[in-house]
Amino acid sequence: MRVSTAEFIKNYGSLADHALIEPVTITKNGRDRLVLLSANEYERLRRRDQRAFAAEELNEAELDAIARAEVPAEHGPLDDELKDWRP
Repeated sequence: MRVSTAEFIKNYGSLADHALIEPVTITKNGRDRLVLLSANEYERLRRRDQRAFAAEELNEAELDAIARAEVPAEHGPLDDELKDWRP
């Protein structure tokens, strides 16, 4: 759902309730400016954030798990795309 800032201010109560079901995009001068979403959805998105690690930060068990990881067979054809790749 997309609403203008003026519409959002005028209908805050019902739009805040609607944001519990799906995000509400708030626009200003026709451009997306803010997105109102439920606290549960916000927390879910925050948990999905991934942190990048330097190899030196990984412990032996993590390094071993990476070394033992295998590409699923259905992704094998992607290797063919890398055969002639050069950095």
